[in-house]
Amino acid sequence: MGTVVLTMKASVIEMFLVLLVTGIHSNKETTKKIKRLKFNVPQINCDVKAGKIINPEFIVKCPAGCQDPKYHVYGTDVYASYSSVCGAAVHSGVLDNSGGKILVRKVAGQSGYKGSYSNGVQSLSLPRWRESFIVSESKPQKGVTYPSALTYSSSKSPAAKAGETTKAYERPSVPGTTPQPVTLTQVVAVTTADASHTTLPKPSPFAASTASSPRPQPAGHRSREMGLWSTPTYTSSQNRPGANPGVQRQDASGAAFQKPVGADVSLDCKVDLSFLIDGSSSIGKRRFRIQKQFLADVAQALDIGPVGPLMGVVQYGDNPATHFNLRTHTNSRDLKTAIEKISQRGGLANAGRAISFVTKNFFSKANGNRGGPPNVAVVLVDGWPTDKVEEASRLARESGINIFFIAIEGAVENEKQYVLEPNFVNKAVCRTNGFYSFHVQSWFGLHKTLQPLVKRVCDAERLACSKTCLNSADVGFVIDGSSSVGTGNFRTVLQFVANLSREFEISDTDTRVGAVQYTYEQRLEFGFDRYSSKADVLGALKRVGYWSGGTSTGAAIHYALEQLFKKSKPNKRKLMILITDGRSYDDVRIPALAAHLKGVITYAVGVAWAAQEELEVIATHPARDHSFFVDDFDNLYQYVPRIIQNICTEFNSQPRN
Repeated sequence: MGTVVLTMKASVIEMFLVLLVTGIHSNKETTKKIKRLKFNVPQINCDVKAGKIINPEFIVKCPAGCQDPKYHVYGTDVYASYSSVCGAAVHSGVLDNSGGKILVRKVAGQSGYKGSYSNGVQSLSLPRWRESFIVSESKPQKGVTYPSALTYSSSKSPAAKAGETTKAYERPSVPGTTPQPVTLTQVVAVTTADASHTTLPKPSPFAASTASSPRPQPAGHRSREMGLWSTPTYTSSQNRPGANPGVQRQDASGAAFQKPVGADVSLDCKVDLSFLIDGSSSIGKRRFRIQKQFLADVAQALDIGPVGPLMGVVQYGDNPATHFNLRTHTNSRDLKTAIEKISQRGGLANAGRAISFVTKNFFSKANGNRGGPPNVAVVLVDGWPTDKVEEASRLARESGINIFFIAIEGAVENEKQYVLEPNFVNKAVCRTNGFYSFHVQSWFGLHKTLQPLVKRVCDAERLACSKTCLNSADVGFVIDGSSSVGTGNFRTVLQFVANLSREFEISDTDTRVGAVQYTYEQRLEFGFDRYSSKADVLGALKRVGYWSGGTSTGAAIHYALEQLFKKSKPNKRKLMILITDGRSYDDVRIPALAAHLKGVITYAVGVAWAAQEELEVIATHPARDHSFFVDDFDNLYQYVPRIIQNICTEFNSQPRN
């Protein structure tokens, strides 16, 4: 009996031990399962930038297709937080274009990031950025808990809309309050203890004294913080991140600047004015507010009104946007109120894109352009643009827009290597004598440009930029009416002349058009002072009758100089466009030389039997740009764009100082 009892006890103990071991094993498996269930890898899109994510270390899953060049990456191995997370993962080789999981760890900002081509991705260079990150395979580190949901910076604030260049863990300050570390999304409440775990790595010393943030660009752009690059000094409360953005601008002593007074501005100012303001992330809240105050001061000084100056504002960052056009506000008070409400867009500093936008969209009749007053665009740039401005400015000038540039805190010597377009100001303006440009050493000196700027934009006599290739010439057509042309082909020639005329802006004060027809003899069809509108010129061309006769081209050039170009205005470019279909019966060399010596730019267009060597003698040097040969009258129309392009290219290549 005792043996049976002992055996039963042993069996019970054995069963207990088995159950215990099984339970422990089961609990371990359950715990593992719970842990696995607890950690869910967040998924992100290819365009998500590291700086947009507040978490200092995290595992994410990237989709396929992040090798696309539109997802910008800055750096090699160590990447600026303005980079696409998944794009950097592909560049580093951790992922291929099919996507997958990666481990991302935030590190301190670097003094420079070098671009390179790797794994099908071209990364870009950047001289400095406040925060970096590195990418590795998604192997969790022991003792590290990774978030199953990421914390993002707010998409509601203007700075956050543009990217990650505003510190995500600082609430925009309110006068009289102290900014507290919080998550801007306000989705998850972060305690003080938790905040210490989500605080980003300590920024570099270059960014430690400001609430502003730099902007990246393909060729590199410095982190331009107030106090480091500017002459004025600040108190500790002014320097610390999160200081009140609404504070008045101050000088080095801490005294507020007085509003400039426009007492010296002429009361006879009439101009249609567009300000292109820099809303990029690098400018920061304080400098952006100084910029707005400057606009308000200009509005006050100009005395905005329907019979005087009108003013609109376009802000640019990654892309431009019109805040208000010329007809939105017709007095200084309303305009100043509207300026105060402008919020910063953030992003890059694509001034060239903004100039193109203004050229195409801003100065239209629907937006309040009055037609008579000069069109002026004033571009403010913090440091230097992140795109090229030369071509956009040239097209703007050709459209009759006077471009002014105000460059604040430009590149110092060791930063010039990062400027995408060296000497960009002189390339943008039509004159390099300083009339159209201002170089301001500090944002705190911007107010000093108020009086000079207002006087210049109101000086209609000196706004030479409004004189373009299309509105500043006297264009004389010298048309072969000889018997070999024939009636039908002569009408085709007149249509060619009309097509060229349509390209110009024709009026008493803009381009004027005249015409001479010749055979053995010459006839003035109409002079420069006869018609003052495009419609009248086109109507006159339709009424020109075919003459018929011989071909004395030399005599026709001499006649045009005496009867047409002698009456040209001194400030007009003199353009002669001669069309002939054969060899001249007389010598063209002496009359052609006389035209060149008198400053008449001559374009020679030959058709069918015209002599190439004669065309080259008649044409202004270089002949390849001023002489054209067409095999058939019906193909004349094809040369209209090329001739106009050459006229404008030559116009813009000439010094106009």
